[in-house]
This record gives sequence, structure tokens and C-alpha cells, in this order.
Amino acid sequence: MTTQDTHAPAIDQEKLDAFMGAFVGDLGAAATTALVLIGDKLGLYRAMADSQPVTSTDLAERTGTRERYVREWLCQQAASGYVTYDADHGTFRLPPEQAMALADEDSPAFIPGAFQLVAAMVKDEPHITERFRTGAGFGWHEHHQDLFEGTERFFRPGYLGNLLDAWLPALDGVQAKLEGGAHVADIGCGHGASTIIMAKAFPNSTFVGSDYHEASIEAARRAAQRAGVADRVTFDVAGADDFGGGPFDLVCVFDALHDMGDPVGASRHVREQLADDGTWMVVEPFAGDHVEDNLNPVGRVFYAGSTMLCTPNSLSQDVGLALGAQAGQERLTSVLNDGGFGSVRRAAETPFNLVLEARP
Repeated sequence: MTTQDTHAPAIDQEKLDAFMGAFVGDLGAAATTALVLIGDKLGLYRAMADSQPVTSTDLAERTGTRERYVREWLCQQAASGYVTYDADHGTFRLPPEQAMALADEDSPAFIPGAFQLVAAMVKDEPHITERFRTGAGFGWHEHHQDLFEGTERFFRPGYLGNLLDAWLPALDGVQAKLEGGAHVADIGCGHGASTIIMAKAFPNSTFVGSDYHEASIEAARRAAQRAGVADRVTFDVAGADDFGGGPFDLVCVFDALHDMGDPVGASRHVREQLADDGTWMVVEPFAGDHVEDNLNPVGRVFYAGSTMLCTPNSLSQDVGLALGAQAGQERLTSVLNDGGFGSVRRAAETPFNLVLEARP
């Protein structure tokens, strides 16, 4: 009979110190979430977008806020490197690079939506903690309202920066079809950002966006009206396995296939709705095929989202395949093949997205 070694492992003080140093950085980033949301909601960043120096009094007057709160907020933002501080004059400045990321919602570098998304995950933590115990799912529609708006604002900058200039041109023959007049489906469209971007760029084409979340579809319809494309864009409440309106020349799914309970079934339905010479563009979070490929800053973000959002959503639906947000091209290709798509290739990529072109 052997006895278990109860001695605690030796602590390497240097490694502990390095970890604690990294933790302080993480803690500061987490604590900054609320302050970024405040700056976004109150227009503090937008009021500094000209990159001119301001005092806390100046900024408070511009935004109709209270100076003492603004002063503390500015100091934290300076400590975070989001604004700069001039000690000689007691002024703060939002540099143009930070202004592009924090104050311009139409910038491809806009980041407050990411913080809104993180806030939604924190608010729903008690629900996900309970699912860890029970194994049950937690549907997209069950999350805090911040998730729906935050998701659109998080992904929209990437679509603005890449969809028209890189992703669609990388698909074989699709650009010409869109310019001439194509029929396009955008499944899992959420608030419709991707659909509207395409509709504005290709006035000869028609678009059908669909999502099972009714409140998101209502928001998408309002957005289409504001963008002036409601005459060419229809938004329907429908799942990925029962949307209609085909045959489509192009079907798109943006960062949503891995969220589905039955992505193979959805693929089969896309195949049924696709024209014989049609294309399915599948945009997914960037990931390698193995866990070790994804142990990096981007994987850290997507594994967090996958744990709190994507996997619970899939588990709440029939089949519950739970691909997760770091499925990788090999696993995604297998799903598409099983759904009836014999040709799958990587058409484009960014640090945050894989773009797959699937054909029957």
C-alpha cells in the first residue's frame, strides 16, 4: 500500500511574480470595461474626437456632465493609455488613433462594442454558472439586452473593413453577380449590419436577412429604413433550418454557424435554398485546428465568448453539436461536407475571421 504524497509543490517566486504582474494588467483591463461604456454612452470620447487638449471642466461642459466624475474618469483613461495627460497644463487629449477606435462608430477599428459584449457576458454569469452544474443550454434570446447590440457593434467594424474590399472579391465570380443583380440571403443576421453593408454597395441586388430572434429582426428593419435600403432588403424571423425565399445566388452566414444547434442540418437547408451555381460564404471566428493553435490573445477572447455565449446557445437547441467559436477550418469543412457541399476552400482571412467559400 502506498501513501499519497501530500507535500505542496515548490513555488517559483519569479514565475509567481510574473503571473501576478500579468494579473494586474488583466484586472485593469476588466475594470476599464465600465469606464469605456460610460465614455461611449455619454459621448465623452466623441467630445474629444478633435484630439485637442481639454480640461475636465471643458469636457464636462461639452457633454453636460459633472466635472468631478469626469476628472476621475479622465485620470483612469490616462492611466490606461486611452488618453494622454499633459502635467504642465493639466489637460487631457484623445490622440487621433484612439479617436478612430473609440469615437467613430463607422471606423473599422471601433472598439466600444467589444466592451458592451463583455459587459453582457458578466451580467449573465449567474445563468452560465448554473448551466455548468446542470449541462443545460442557454439560448441567445435569454441573454441580457446588451448582448444583441454589443454583438453588432463588435463585429460591424470588421465587416466594414473587410466585407466589400476583401471577402466578397475573394469569392469566385460573386462580385460580378452582385454588381449585375443577385439574390442574397444572410442567415443569422442579428441587427442586420452585414446585410445592410452589402445592400448599400450593390443596389442592383436584393437581400433577405433572417434570424430566429424577433427583437433583433425588428432592430434590423429599423436600421434598413435609416440606411435607405428597405426597398431592397427584407428581414424575416426564421431559423437557419427553415428560412425561405430561394433560390439564392449567394448565401452568407457571419460568425453564427458555430452557434447553431444543428449546423449540419442548417447546411443541408442552405444547399436546398441555393441556386445550382450559387455560393455559400461562411465567415467564422479565426481558429486553428488544434487547441494549442489557439492559445493566444485572439483565442483567449473567442474561447471566453464560446464558453459564455456560443456553446450554451448551441446546447439549448436540437442536436446541440456545440462546435464552439474555435472550431477551426478542418472541423467546419467536415460540417459543410456533411451538409452537401463538396467544395470548401479558405477564400480569405483576418486575425479575427476565417472566410470559407462552399459550393455544392
